[in-house]
Amino acid sequence: MVVIVDTVSATPLRPRHPEKVNRPDALSPPKPDWIRVRAPTTRGYADTRTIVKENGLVTVCEEAGCPNIGECWDKKHATFMIMGDTCTRACAFCNVKTGMPGTLDMREPEHVAEATFKLGLAHIVVTSVDRDDLADGGADHFAKTIRAIRARCPATTIEVLTPDFLRKEGALETVVAAKPDVFNHNLETVPSRYLTVRPGARYFHSVRLLQRVKEIDPAIFTKSGIMVGLGEERHEVSQVMDDLRSADVDFLTIGQYLQPTRKHHAVIRYVTPDEFAGYEKVAYTKGFLMVSASPLTRSSHHAGDDFAKLRAARAAKPR
Repeated sequence: MVVIVDTVSATPLRPRHPEKVNRPDALSPPKPDWIRVRAPTTRGYADTRTIVKENGLVTVCEEAGCPNIGECWDKKHATFMIMGDTCTRACAFCNVKTGMPGTLDMREPEHVAEATFKLGLAHIVVTSVDRDDLADGGADHFAKTIRAIRARCPATTIEVLTPDFLRKEGALETVVAAKPDVFNHNLETVPSRYLTVRPGARYFHSVRLLQRVKEIDPAIFTKSGIMVGLGEERHEVSQVMDDLRSADVDFLTIGQYLQPTRKHHAVIRYVTPDEFAGYEKVAYTKGFLMVSASPLTRSSHHAGDDFAKLRAARAAKPR
């Protein structure tokens, strides 16, 4: 039996995913050549890691085991994960530590802003763990972080990747009022897979969350993403596209699910690059302003470049 152990925190014998320890191993097929990436070894990667650590910050790049960390950190691009490294949800796909989070660090918004300045970021992505333990789900902390970045780096555009704020009245409005340039919330998978992949969430609540952003502030770009390879059918992916367009979502990302450990959901299938190209073509025909679909696509991968394209696509759209 494999036991997933946290070897980083101050209590190294605590399982990183205690709810998964007693599950049987879920075996995935071998990775195809198109999914492999090089280990990060560059100077740029090391410099980014130093800035992150000096400011006491957490990144989803590390916590979620993103395969693009070497490429992004070499360019001094990082996605900051606020409100700690411990999530109150236990999704079957995610490698972020689960359990009861600690108290919020009230200085964190300023630390994120300072790291944004030191990295010289033109576009910053801020995400978080789920904080179901907080009355507002952490919405006010998101808003404070947005305002701190605006004050320190007024030219930097800001993208937030938020939790679903399920049963948190007024939380969404708090984040939208802080006026991020992009509001991202990932659906993660198709509705039929929610009970096994994302059991703590509700598919149509997430769709409605994105729709509400546009109703409150039409100027904010909205974005969402899913993983494939979890057992979904092609027609189900197409239906997700339709649901997101009905919510007026601008930007769709589709990437290959990769299994963090054998205790997580297995990869059912590796989707080929040609199939991703097909998804991208279909998504554009449905009206998305921007689509990124490839095996290694992740929500914040190339986020700055993609935001520039997104803004240009809106400007070029007939009114």
